[in-house]
Amino acid sequence: MASPSTPPSSSWVILGSIPSVSTPTDGADASVALTAPPRISILTVSPRVFPNPPTPHFFPFVLAADPSGMLLLQANLRCTPTREAIDRPYTKSVSWKLDDRRYFVLDATTSSAFQLPDPAATILHQALLGLVVSPGGGGHYMVAELQPIIGMDMATLLCFSSEVGEWVEKHVHYPLPPRPWAAICVLSHLGRLWWVDLSWGLITCDPFADDPVLGFIPLPAERVLKCREGWGVADKYRCVGVSGAKLRFVDMYPRSECAPNVAVWTLADPESKEWTLEHEARFTEIWADESYQATGLPNKIPVLALIHPRNPDVVYFVLEEHLFGVDVRARKVVECEVYGLVAPPSCRMASRFVRAWELPRALSSGNDTPFPCRLVLGHLLELHHLPPPLLADALDGGTRWRRNLAGFIPFATLMKEAEREAGQREEEHLADMRRQVKHRQKLLLLQVCLASKWVVKQVGWRPQLSGQGIEEQIAATQAK
Repeated sequence: MASPSTPPSSSWVILGSIPSVSTPTDGADASVALTAPPRISILTVSPRVFPNPPTPHFFPFVLAADPSGMLLLQANLRCTPTREAIDRPYTKSVSWKLDDRRYFVLDATTSSAFQLPDPAATILHQALLGLVVSPGGGGHYMVAELQPIIGMDMATLLCFSSEVGEWVEKHVHYPLPPRPWAAICVLSHLGRLWWVDLSWGLITCDPFADDPVLGFIPLPAERVLKCREGWGVADKYRCVGVSGAKLRFVDMYPRSECAPNVAVWTLADPESKEWTLEHEARFTEIWADESYQATGLPNKIPVLALIHPRNPDVVYFVLEEHLFGVDVRARKVVECEVYGLVAPPSCRMASRFVRAWELPRALSSGNDTPFPCRLVLGHLLELHHLPPPLLADALDGGTRWRRNLAGFIPFATLMKEAEREAGQREEEHLADMRRQVKHRQKLLLLQVCLASKWVVKQVGWRPQLSGQGIEEQIAATQAK
């Protein structure tokens, strides 16, 4: 079992889908308290993103978490009910607008939040909205909603491109028979978007194409549910995720002819549309193992949470306030922790309330400290042979250079980040900034050891530093 005293170290996290809302001290729009799995990392957004107090019916929600560090977030705000005209191709209607839905793209590496403009057309449902990073790079992305029309062979792809800066509508052929699409989430994989219906299958397309073509990949034939079967509960028993660079389908939906079990399927080649059963285990086998018995949890069917993004053998479940990982192939529990979420309560838990998020390098450090943005000083570790991972504050005269630092990358990368953060300032100023960072290295070492209290406690390493203002900096850091 994971120990609370073990310093977390992970290139991915389990992100809670519902963020907390609070006013940051540094003016950032978003920050993430990262912690290693199986504990849950929590996003915090500012009142600028979500200005009202959250309620059980009105709250922010993460729709997508991309390895680039970008997050797609919906802010569902209370408003005065008004009649709203819905104008779609081939159909027009009127409905009551009961909430004010705003959408943001957050960049966790810079703590920024960009509010998407309202499209001329109506965004129909947040579960049909996805985010994919541009294959051309440059920090660009596409947000797209698939809007199928039941009984029609055409659909609309409503797209916002960060390069264009506005919404456009693309009309596409809809290849499915007339059955309601039970949207649950949208994944980004192989430069494409994948709309998931846990009862039926996946729709995919390249939203960057001028003329996108929709493809449909049904779930394994014996796992397809009847129309409307499992609505509202399917994501307690099923999920689709990317693991080991392939799409995986995890299923534990109860079937009368089978003992309760969990199965992992792989879509090795999306072109073939064929799922391969990787492994399957009965819960009675998992419960009988001493690793499960050591958790103290009862022999009850848990709620499915997610699949490990790197190791497809490991699936995570929720039971009685605990989140635990099971190596399905080995029938053994490999991790177990009490989890903490902003919402929902455990009785309403489902896979949509957590997301496996592979972190960008700037965030991939493994520490428990909330940080809005980080510059990583691997140069310090190389120069002074410090035990990693360490945490530090970078100080630069009280300017915007103050950051919580986590992990380590080469010093040259730090300076590239400096140029980006400085907004391509004049070369003389950048050169002066380089000199200041180099002269402050020993002061930064002090911040490293103090911010990483576990290093002093667990490793017994203490700095041997001297210099003007050291004592004052120690007191200031400890007071944080």
